[in-house]
Amino acid sequence: MKVFVMILTYNEKENIKNLIDEILKLKIKSLHILAVDDNSPDKTWKIVDDISKRNKNVHLLLRKKDKGRGAAGRDGFIYCLKHDADVIVEMDADFSHDPKYIPLMLKELKGADLVLGSRRVKGAKEIGRSPIRRLITNIANLYIRTMLGLNVKDCNSGFRCFKRKVLEEINPEKLESKGPAIVQETLFKAHLKGFKIKEIPITFVNRTKGLSKLGIPQLAAGYFMVVKLKMQHILGAI
Repeated sequence: MKVFVMILTYNEKENIKNLIDEILKLKIKSLHILAVDDNSPDKTWKIVDDISKRNKNVHLLLRKKDKGRGAAGRDGFIYCLKHDADVIVEMDADFSHDPKYIPLMLKELKGADLVLGSRRVKGAKEIGRSPIRRLITNIANLYIRTMLGLNVKDCNSGFRCFKRKVLEEINPEKLESKGPAIVQETLFKAHLKGFKIKEIPITFVNRTKGLSKLGIPQLAAGYFMVVKLKMQHILGAI
């Protein structure tokens, strides 16, 4: 089973080497790491490129056009499928998603098609996030679940483990989200295809190094995309 861990990066030079090291320490058979970088000004991509020259299982997808979280995720999924991935693990680069959960996600994939690292199920924890940020996240989850009819507690989780067939059915080339809403778009389309989705509890740790790229404009665009997905479904477009 060929496993690709896909990390989306932008100005993550303080985190990326350590994260790659931690993932490699897991000693997962047939493991590959793909960093999808939007030509980071801090040259995160250069660090990954240097590592890839020493380790053939570490790959760099350097993007210089059509930048953004959504387009990066789309291109990363396409890359993984073209390179014969059986399983694709998607995660952030800032250590908010602990690599130690990857083996459990792979194990749970035996009884599911898509496994989410969740902050909203029993046993999960959040560290370093303000009460206001947690409130915003809870409201966003309620909004997304209600609009899209998802039986998922953490609709915003970007820590996911996909079987190949899920992404093949979704078809990454048809993903429309330019920003973080790609998380909800892929989740909703997997739900509509009837795939089994399972959540496992994780401890989410707010980043300690580097700056978050998620701001009000990105959040607003995400809420609009949820409405668009709902309307597309009603009209039979998806």
